[in-house]
Amino acid sequence: MKKTKIIFAVLASLFLGACSSDNSDNKQPSYTETAQTEAPAWGMDWSNNQERPDWTEPDFPSIYENWTVMKVQIEKTLEPYTSEGDLLALFVNGELRGLTGPAVIVGSDQVDNGKFVLKVWGNETGNETVNMSLQYYNQTLKHVFTLSEDISMNSDETTGIDNDFVPEFTKGSAKYPITKTVTVEPVLNGVGLTPAGDNPIGAFVGEECRGTATLSQGGTTHLTIYGRSAGESVTLKYYDAAKQILYTIPDAVKM
Repeated sequence: MKKTKIIFAVLASLFLGACSSDNSDNKQPSYTETAQTEAPAWGMDWSNNQERPDWTEPDFPSIYENWTVMKVQIEKTLEPYTSEGDLLALFVNGELRGLTGPAVIVGSDQVDNGKFVLKVWGNETGNETVNMSLQYYNQTLKHVFTLSEDISMNSDETTGIDNDFVPEFTKGSAKYPITKTVTVEPVLNGVGLTPAGDNPIGAFVGEECRGTATLSQGGTTHLTIYGRSAGESVTLKYYDAAKQILYTIPDAVKM
């Protein structure tokens, strides 16, 4: 079989995560403050209740003429939950073109959780536009993460061929299908707060954490907020360690 780059002239805009940045809410929220001696330990709950996919490999060599290899590294947010039961699959126009579990460490039988080497098959000539879907099943979380996009294949750009790439699967979550990225400093300034570097900020819908960030010393901090549905009202919580005060800004962002 001829090894080519066929299918993976690509994916940077998709798998490196496109998202919107929007601080355009017209209403200027107010805040409340609470004395708190210790910094909060906020974190997202990525667990879900999805069943393990019944993906089944066809006899690829009998169907497809070409193949290539894609090297994938799971992003740091999901790394603590990786296990040998995880799966990675790639679909082109709805057809399964590659399926694998975690890579095995060279010289041992031990799996390297969080790393995948995916052999992917195809017959594309390089002129097509196809729908490409990379899907990752995390067994610990019982969660299928999916990144999909229509891709033009007549590009010379390659992703995951010569080097590992890290798809932002958290932005293709079944649990939180909507993402919005806001710049933190203008929001805090807008309610009269002075941002300070290394302080934490968290996004919440009710009591559920929907995203966290640590303020940058450089003055530009991007906070990705994960939503279940459009129109959700998001509360921001900002902790000032020097003052030992937790500031709560209700209705700060609309999804």
